[in-house]
Amino acid sequence: MKDIKCPAAFFDTLEEMPNPFKNPVNSLEHLIEGAPADALRDYQYASEFIYSYRGSPDTFSTYRREIEHFLHWCWLIANKSVNQILREDVEAYVDFARQPPAAWIGKKNVARFLERNGARVPNKDWRPYVNNGGEYVVSQAAIQSLFSVLSSYFNFLIQENYISANPVSQMRQKSKFLRKQQSQGKIRRLSPLQWEFVIDAADYLAKQDPATHERTLFILHALYAMYLRISELVETPRWQPQMGHFQLDQEGNWWFVTVGKGNKEREISVSDAMLGALKRYRLSRGLPPLPAPGEASPLIHKTRGKGGITSTRQIRGIVQTCFDLATEKMRKEGFMEDAERLSTATVHWLRHTGISDDVKHRPREHVRDDAGHGSSAITDRYIDVERAERHATARHKIIR
Repeated sequence: MKDIKCPAAFFDTLEEMPNPFKNPVNSLEHLIEGAPADALRDYQYASEFIYSYRGSPDTFSTYRREIEHFLHWCWLIANKSVNQILREDVEAYVDFARQPPAAWIGKKNVARFLERNGARVPNKDWRPYVNNGGEYVVSQAAIQSLFSVLSSYFNFLIQENYISANPVSQMRQKSKFLRKQQSQGKIRRLSPLQWEFVIDAADYLAKQDPATHERTLFILHALYAMYLRISELVETPRWQPQMGHFQLDQEGNWWFVTVGKGNKEREISVSDAMLGALKRYRLSRGLPPLPAPGEASPLIHKTRGKGGITSTRQIRGIVQTCFDLATEKMRKEGFMEDAERLSTATVHWLRHTGISDDVKHRPREHVRDDAGHGSSAITDRYIDVERAERHATARHKIIR
């Protein structure tokens, strides 16, 4: 595909995006030239749809990305408004998304907008798609996300009487874009060796700079030992994690209350080791060892300023520092393969690792409820004993 001029970012960050219900946009000249006739209505509805997910930072980012990509294609490639999109257009868009123009692919993540003379202006270095090296490849998970978000978006537009039918639902050939797996894929997680290096890195940082990195150590403990999602550590309009969410019951057991995926509240059993990590973290902050009932202190405090962390990106950066330090040390000690794999790990792997390690010796129903899984079938994905046994029986097969 020939290079096409790269579009600007259409939607700002969660913190900076104005409320579209109170501040409707009356012009798109700052974003695009020569937009289709109904582009302004497209943009308004898209803004309202994305803004409605502001309670969950990760969901907001996913929906913003998918809708933004789709509007880029509609207006700049297909030259159509969203209310003109048909089933065959969605198929064409999926083909486009699998191989976008080279000019639309960046080599790293950069800020969407910049502050200039008191105003937010699009960053010219921003690109819709990002590739960290090699050929740009779209995963099956990304295609699945595309279909899921677009289907929800079209259903929203039907409810708003902007379109009459959902073109994604009308597609009969989604299977040509999505591969079916005979069994669930292997869960991405850290090996015991990798986890030891990562937690050792956090412990080292905490000893070197307690004021900054006792928090780092606690974050890793919480992600691993309580299977928390990164969005469950940050403050959002929907939920503000506080010390008082660690609660003691009448039997002397500690629990942590959080709100996770689907805005569902759940209780997580707190192990003695996790309680020890909490005490260490609180003492480093000058707090009593254990929280008082209803204590409103933020769970993950800012090192500068007051209140709790509000950015999932900041949490990712904190954890990535430990990953990078552990990777470097593994390479120095000769664990090259483990180091290479750790270099591709993400924060979510810590949740997967904690669940996978626990399901080996805890009843799966207990792990299921602590993890917030909707069914035991999801938890079963973390049990790889049968997979290991299957390989063991195949190891000594004879060919000749």
